[in-house]
Formats: sequence, structure tokens, C-alpha cells
Amino acid sequence: MNFRFTLQRSDGAARAGIFATPHGDVHTPAFMVVGTQAAVRAMTPMQVRETGAEVVLANTYHVALRPGEGLVRKMGGLHTFMAWDGPILTDSGGFQVFSLPNKEISDRGVRFKNEVDGSQVDLTPERSIEIQNTLGADVIMAFDECTPYPADEALAATGVRRTLSWMERCQKSHARAEDQALFGIVQGSTYPHLRASCAEALVAMDLPGYAIGGVSVGEGHELLCRITSQTAPLLPERKPRYLMGVGLPEDLIACIGYGIDLFDCVIPTRYARSASLFTRRGRIRLTQRRYRRDGYPIDPSCDCTACTSGFTRAYLHHLFQANEILSAILASIHNVRFYQRLVQDAREAILGGHFEAWREDFLGEYGSV
Repeated sequence: MNFRFTLQRSDGAARAGIFATPHGDVHTPAFMVVGTQAAVRAMTPMQVRETGAEVVLANTYHVALRPGEGLVRKMGGLHTFMAWDGPILTDSGGFQVFSLPNKEISDRGVRFKNEVDGSQVDLTPERSIEIQNTLGADVIMAFDECTPYPADEALAATGVRRTLSWMERCQKSHARAEDQALFGIVQGSTYPHLRASCAEALVAMDLPGYAIGGVSVGEGHELLCRITSQTAPLLPERKPRYLMGVGLPEDLIACIGYGIDLFDCVIPTRYARSASLFTRRGRIRLTQRRYRRDGYPIDPSCDCTACTSGFTRAYLHHLFQANEILSAILASIHNVRFYQRLVQDAREAILGGHFEAWREDFLGEYGSV
């Protein structure tokens, strides 16, 4: 089998496991670094790897628009094109498409204008899978309807109906099941019975993995936790569980505790480019004047290249003020490493049987800046 999930240990609902893919193992819980346009912003693949990251993402919608899946295929597939030899996951493009203005959604799919050249684009479940089959990622995502927040029950129910119908069409169109795992996505907004019915139908399809979608769309931490804690137990114990688009450190820690294995979010690199950096004691903004003469590293407890090579907060403050590219590079390296350390520490705590104590210790110190 090219894909296998081994559950090594549970500590309460929290899980530690290994997700085997054709391009290597992913040790879970894992944070997947987002490279929307087939590149992690301000970082080389080697720098991403040095943070401890094992898997990266690319986005079907953006890569299909530019440079196009045909060119990627001619260049040897997404792994060769990105110069990344580890596992890759591609999002279906559903979230990005449903975020666009003036789109037309029907049972067939979504029609919208190409934001690059203005041409009309029809993205259907079949087309999304065709693109992802061509790109060649290890894990590909079903095309779903991402329900906005807030949504009334009727709108959420329509989203579930389409998501399940589109999932069946994705399965029929999937031509590379031997080397690409197709994950389904549970929708249902904030309605537990809709989440449950969607999960039940997807589980019956016996997919290689399952995602929880439609969270981190503005519902806030409390609702995010409620949705995840209610939905995760409905998914198979022996399959990987992926919470899409989450998020902040406190979100990750809470949802690891609910049994989530895989996470992704643009926050580490996006925040880095605006001088917002994560430390063991909380988040700091290095453009603030207080850091102008600060001779400490970003985080004295961090082992990343940016923190162990002599770069100070004062120097990064200067780089951001001068709009130097190096500011984004160093800050991104640090933030991505922070997230990798976070999930690695959580994994070690689960394997050691003391996840709750670790979680309380972390949260007790985090935010104390």
C-alpha cells in the first residue's frame, strides 16, 4: 500500500501516528507549510526542510491559473517543479473559488472569471481532480462547497448535499488512486446534525483520509473548538484527520487534543512578512520601537537559523524599517520553525502520555510577553 496511517499512541483523544506516502512519512500531529503558488513565500525548499517540515501544500486553483498544470507536467510534475522531494498536498481550490466575488455556484460546479486574464472558467469536481491528477501531489482534496459563516441551516444543508454529490464525482474521476490519496471534506457549518450526516456519508465511502472544512472562516476560537470536538470522533480512528486552514497556536493545541492529525495555515509566513513573530512567551511585533535597541534573538529558546546565527531583534527591526527582503526570510524561517516545534513537542507529549500537562504548561507561558 502506498498510503498507510499507523496510530502509535493515544493520550485521551490526542493522537500520535505516522502517515506513510509515496514521498515519505509524515509524523503526526503535523503542521503542513502552505506554498499556495507552488512556493513557500520567502523560503527555499531547503530552508523549509531545515525547520523540520515534512509536507507542504500547493493550491490547485492558483497553480492551474498560473503557470498551468500542463507546464507543471512537462517539467516533471509538482515535486520536480518545486524542487521538493517530500510529500505534497494540493487543495481542490474550493475555498479560493468560493471566496471570489461574482461567482455562479450550481450543482454542476462553479463559474467565475479568471483573475489573471479575465476569461470565464468552469471549475467542476471532474476538472479539479483532473488538474490534481496532472500535478501529481501525494494527497489531493475533493472539490467541496465551502459554506461561509454565518450560514442559515438551509444554506448549510445545500452545501452538504453538493459536497457529497461532488465527492462521488471526484471518486469516479480520480485516475491515480495508486499514488494519490483522495481525501473527503466534512462540511455542515455550525450544525452538528449536518456535520454528522456529512461525516457518516463520507466514512461509508471508505476514503484514505478525511478533512474537516468550513472552519476558520470567521467563527472564532470557541465555535472552532466546538465544531472540531463534535466532528473528529465521527471520523475513522485508523485514517488521518485533517483540519483545514487552522490556525493560531492556541487553535492547534486545542484541536490536537480533539484528535486532529494534520493542520495547515498561511499564518506563519503571512504574519512573518508583517513583522509578527511567535515566541514561547507569545507573539511580538518587531516593528515596534521598543525593539530598536533590543540585542536578544527573536526567541532565546528557539533553535532556528534566525535565532542561532547572531541576528538580533534590533537587526530585524532595522530590516523591516528598511523594507529589506531579508526581514521576511528570517522571520518566515523563525515562524515556520516555531510551528514545527509546537507540533513536535505535542507529539512527544502524546507519546510520553502527558499531553494534558504539556498543554497546560505551554498555554501558561504562552501569551506572557
